Amino acid sequence: MSAMFRSLSVRNYRLWFIGALVSNIGSWMQATTQNWVVLTDLTDNDAVAVGTTMALQFGPQLLLVPITGLIADRFDRRKIIMVTQSLLLLLGLGLGLLLILGHAELWHLYLFALALGLVNAVDGPARQTFVSDLVDEHNMSNAVALNAASFNAARMIGPAVSGLLIVLIGAGWVFVLNAVTFVAMIIALVNIRTSELRPRPRATRSKGQLAEGFRYVRGRPDLLVVFAVVFLIGAFGMNFPIFASTMAVEFGRGAGEYGLLSSILAIGSLTGALLAARRERARLRVVILASAGFGLAAITSSLMPTFWTFGVSLILIGFATVTMLTTANGYVQTTTEPAVRGRVMALYMAILMGGTPIGAPIVGAVANAFGPRWALIVGGVAGLVAAVIAFTWLVIAKDLRVRRSRDARLGVAVEYTGKQRARPTSVVPEDFSEQVALTSPITIPLPGTNTRHNVGSKRTPTGSIPKQHRARR
Repeated sequence: MSAMFRSLSVRNYRLWFIGALVSNIGSWMQATTQNWVVLTDLTDNDAVAVGTTMALQFGPQLLLVPITGLIADRFDRRKIIMVTQSLLLLLGLGLGLLLILGHAELWHLYLFALALGLVNAVDGPARQTFVSDLVDEHNMSNAVALNAASFNAARMIGPAVSGLLIVLIGAGWVFVLNAVTFVAMIIALVNIRTSELRPRPRATRSKGQLAEGFRYVRGRPDLLVVFAVVFLIGAFGMNFPIFASTMAVEFGRGAGEYGLLSSILAIGSLTGALLAARRERARLRVVILASAGFGLAAITSSLMPTFWTFGVSLILIGFATVTMLTTANGYVQTTTEPAVRGRVMALYMAILMGGTPIGAPIVGAVANAFGPRWALIVGGVAGLVAAVIAFTWLVIAKDLRVRRSRDARLGVAVEYTGKQRARPTSVVPEDFSEQVALTSPITIPLPGTNTRHNVGSKRTPTGSIPKQHRARR
């Protein structure tokens, strides 16, 4: 099997991948239908109502982060996911019946979004970290990337199917069909061989466990930077239901075209996820470049004059977004100690999803007041600011120096020049030492050059860690 799909050679992961793909298709069908119902059926094209729904859905990720991460670290993740998937099935079925019977009101959608958020707050950290139980350390980055590919393949299929089904059979039946798709994930979990799961340390009952994840991240400035990037783009940039639905209305299109926009976005997303799967390791510099790419793509998209040119521009947005998210997710998981991985990933998910209650209403208000194009610009500026923050930290906090290469063809090289404070080796796995800049210089081509090279000093400061403890970011 090719390097891109190497994790699929593991039986347990293969079952998980298939179940997740079917379940994700249903979830995207439901998410697309939910926002369209709020925008067109229960309100008069009110983008703020869509933003409020998203805020209620993702708010619990932020509020419950200490508890949900500890649950993922202490208990059997497979059993946790079986319970949460069953609850999600019941929620989808319940709202679907309300819509079919004609009793659904806006407050029902708000309540459903909140309940969905509460269940997903527990489900998210367990699902994210369960991947590390299915494959070995070498395949973890690949498995995370393939998870993203599954998610975005579902994004490409689900919204388009949803738009068609809304027209053919009605929104209520879409929720019912989504409920059925959760059965695939439950079947996959039942058939996973528990004897082949990777052993992991379980969190024991002790004082201060809830805050341990926060303390761990506080001692990892590289993770703080990743979280800052994820927060800015998650809060202000990843409001795709608002962007797609309001731009569809802007161009005078209906539910079918709205679903099509979400599927077009997924083309770029799937491409980004598959390319991430080819990389041996997740690197911080990819997160920075993808953040800048997202910002430029979103601003470009806001300038598109027609529905179809706007749709094409969404491919770039999807590619940059998923490249950033997949790399950030893989970086956090592979550089975090297994004993606290659930809590750190819960914090990651809280920052990613929890930023939505802040950003979505603001972006929705901008779309209402100034039009959806300005909402896209807000998201694009957030991406550029995130990239600047991360790169500035890389230059200043890591004592990097930007210099012009003696060979003009090589552009500008960024190299490590200073000393760094040592951290206990237990903080990160030895393959991912904090001495990131020693072997990972960044080259920025100068105007008029077309040659890309990594240029930088290979020398290490006195007292640096052995070569086998270095890692590229």
